[in-house]
Amino acid sequence: MPSHSETRILPYTSQQMFDLVMDIGKYPEFLPWCIGARINSQSKNNLEADVLIGYKVFRERFSSRVHFTKPKIIEVEYLKGPMRHLQNKWAFKDLKENQCQVDFYVDFSLKAKLLESLADQFFQKALMKMINAFEGRAAEIYGTKALN
Repeated sequence: MPSHSETRILPYTSQQMFDLVMDIGKYPEFLPWCIGARINSQSKNNLEADVLIGYKVFRERFSSRVHFTKPKIIEVEYLKGPMRHLQNKWAFKDLKENQCQVDFYVDFSLKAKLLESLADQFFQKALMKMINAFEGRAAEIYGTKALN
């Protein structure tokens, strides 16, 4: 599978974007193909969560451990599910007032060869849809603000 990294400047604080990404239980409300999400355990800088992804008849659950440093870093460690591996990282950096830089990285591969070949074909489009869903959620929660 290909990997993807992206940097965006958004009209929100690092804390706002960190909180939005960490609100895993709300993912089914805005994230495409996410039909369930729950946090199983949480400590000061770690949590374990399950996310259920679905599309038509396809349903898969994956579990991950999330390491975080508020409000700067979120790193996802894959535990179990339909993937061979998953690396995901978010980094947030405040710029000027009410503006931050969001750095996003993801790399994964699936165990099932058929799903892997399908995912290869749609990876970029699906990824952009998911990244835009986070940005849209921020506008919905925090309001639309113009970048100066």
